[in-house]
Amino acid sequence: MDATAAIKRILQEKIGATIVEIEDRSDLHKHHQGRMDAPVGSGHYDAIVVAASFAGKTMMQQHRMVYAALADQMQTNIHALSLKTYTPEQWQQS
Repeated sequence: MDATAAIKRILQEKIGATIVEIEDRSDLHKHHQGRMDAPVGSGHYDAIVVAASFAGKTMMQQHRMVYAALADQMQTNIHALSLKTYTPEQWQQS
């Protein structure tokens, strides 16, 4: 399973995400010093995550939920993660 599929599966299972869109941006960062020092195979990703479990939470709390769900992936498969999080209602309005 590739990293984007693993991230999607984990977010669906752990926080009940109904929509997970992930873009692998690793190629744009391949010459950055931090990227060169990162574990082999780790990547830079942009993610949009929609979950009902985000309702009533601040954006910071939502992001913490995502980072907690992906804790095992951070600094191994994920070097950097840019997040946009939405409740289903917010997603429909965007």
